[in-house]
Amino acid sequence: MDADDTASESTTESAPEPTTPVALESSTPLDLDGIQRDLADVEVALARLDAGTYWTDEVTGHDIPAELLEQHPTARRVLAE
Repeated sequence: MDADDTASESTTESAPEPTTPVALESSTPLDLDGIQRDLADVEVALARLDAGTYWTDEVTGHDIPAELLEQHPTARRVLAE
């Protein structure tokens, strides 16, 4: 088998069927209100980042631990457990 035979074989293989996005296959409706809230939270986090207050609890003024922000990047407060 030479290079021409190999090239023609690879083009004759069937391509995988296109898939439908999961959201369209799901019977669960999209939560547009939840998506809008998430987007608003991200916009607030970006504004806080620009203002230099991203790492500060907006009520107490205490630092927000990096671990909390890694898990919840839109956190604005440190809640007592």
